[in-house]
Amino acid sequence: MKEILLTDHFNSHPGLADLLEAINSPAPGGILISGLTGSSKAIAVSRIFRETQHMHVVISPEKEDAAYFYNDLVSLLGDEWVFFFPSTYKRSVLYEQTEPANIVLRTEVLNLLSSGKRKGIIVTYPESLMEKVISRRNLKKNTLAIAKGDKLSSGFIEALLHEYNFERVDFVYEPGQYSIRGSIVDVFSFSSDLPCRIDFFGDEVETIRTFSTEDQLSVRSLDSIQIIPNIQDISVEEISDSFTDFLPPSAIVWIEDAAFVKEKTNSIYDQTVERETSGQITGRKELVMTGSRLMEECLRFRIVEMARQAFLEAATRISFRTEPQPVFNKNFELLSEKLRTNKAEGYETYIVSESQSQIDRLKDIFTEINPDTGFTPMIVSLHSGFTDHDLKVCIYTDHQIFDRYHKFRIRGYFTRKESVSVKELTGLNPGDYVVHIDHGIGRFGGLEKIEVNGRLQEAIKLVYRDNDILYVGIHNLHRISKYKSGENSPPKIYKLGSGAWLKLKQATKKRVKDIARDLIQLYAKRMASDGYAFSPDSYLQRELEASFIYEDTPDQVSASEAVKKDMELPTASRLLYWYRQLSWPCSTIKHSRRG
Repeated sequence: MKEILLTDHFNSHPGLADLLEAINSPAPGGILISGLTGSSKAIAVSRIFRETQHMHVVISPEKEDAAYFYNDLVSLLGDEWVFFFPSTYKRSVLYEQTEPANIVLRTEVLNLLSSGKRKGIIVTYPESLMEKVISRRNLKKNTLAIAKGDKLSSGFIEALLHEYNFERVDFVYEPGQYSIRGSIVDVFSFSSDLPCRIDFFGDEVETIRTFSTEDQLSVRSLDSIQIIPNIQDISVEEISDSFTDFLPPSAIVWIEDAAFVKEKTNSIYDQTVERETSGQITGRKELVMTGSRLMEECLRFRIVEMARQAFLEAATRISFRTEPQPVFNKNFELLSEKLRTNKAEGYETYIVSESQSQIDRLKDIFTEINPDTGFTPMIVSLHSGFTDHDLKVCIYTDHQIFDRYHKFRIRGYFTRKESVSVKELTGLNPGDYVVHIDHGIGRFGGLEKIEVNGRLQEAIKLVYRDNDILYVGIHNLHRISKYKSGENSPPKIYKLGSGAWLKLKQATKKRVKDIARDLIQLYAKRMASDGYAFSPDSYLQRELEASFIYEDTPDQVSASEAVKKDMELPTASRLLYWYRQLSWPCSTIKHSRRG
């Protein structure tokens, strides 16, 4: 793996060798490391992680810093070993607005530590750590473990879920919900980013599968699951422990700028007390701790402080010689000159990117500016480039070169699809228009229980002309979509089995073909006349394309390359055509003279 090859360069780093020796030393005392900049911090943590059997906790000063640190570690190590521990709240405890996705991630981490796992990396920040958590004993008490072959009834599960304050719904789409349809129990635990479907044969658990909330289709099979309620809804008396109480004694705690972390935590605590005293919020003071208490909790473990000067007591001090990636402001002549200077001074330069197309653009630009410009490309995502003067290695990121925004990604956030989602489905009212891909526009008739192969199942009822009824099972949600139209008049609804919808689609396709035929004839005449041949792309064009925030899809790349090729010919002309179903079959045709 290229990310491993990248970090392997740091195996011989004298500073990392000293750091590993200090961490493994039985002598007590903290460690201060200074001089690390950019993503060199994540590379250092990843190298130490590979060489140790400890649980590591990284505390960043801000949520955004933590998210980028998490992304760097995932790129270097994979998401199997790296976890994100966010605050319960969207902003902080001061504003009370909780975020269900964050609660899921918090519960996942606590459940992981409670299970006894000793190796991994947890990335977090002050607003999260200052929140007190449920104790190990109470977490275990509020956990329901279910495995294939277990003997228990769906009624028992429903009673326990009711006690856990889970909400019964027709279809689950958010943590804290469950549904029962005959012998099938769907439940969305706060310990997982996907809900689970438990299928019973009598009173025996036959299968357990995770499934998608968008289309209700299965994702993968499991042997067992753990159902955990919203740990933030538990009484204050049960939420009294620090997060560090879950850590094994051998854990290593990495803190970026401990002085700022302590000061920020104290400030949020003071504001919480002030807002609670004034009556703006209630019951929050008991759920958070001060920065001073947080530092005391962290000092129970081996501390690695990342800062210029020590705030906490340090028995060992290790200095690194790195500096941030230079600012090029998309000046490729300047970048090319820097790369040649690096080579002349004995530095090896790597340019890292998430996309091969960005690397290809850079190669094309340098070929035109100066063919002698050399660098080693790597497909790996890092947030911030740097130069390590001890190893004579320069690692530059493409998004900093092209001055592009670099977006972080946190596992567990749901993506939106075009098909109707379960959440949208529950928001539909009887009489609303929906579209079935095979049967056309109908009216939503609600959710009903029907018998399928001797089992009661929930289905979506669609009503067509003359009160014809169509039932759509939950496994076929991807075949229906919400009706959307810019017209105010109601759509035409056809009778089931009449073939009218199929005829309409075929007629629409025929009209599209007729329009396309006319355009082809028009373009054939244009092909016979001379046009203007554009010059091939220069590095300025590639620079512009590389600066876009989003990457093209493979189809977009192919279409762009074909159009450019035609534009460079004196008589070329190309028709761009695409078809997309919205409310009903329609087409959009866009054409342009290219030449």
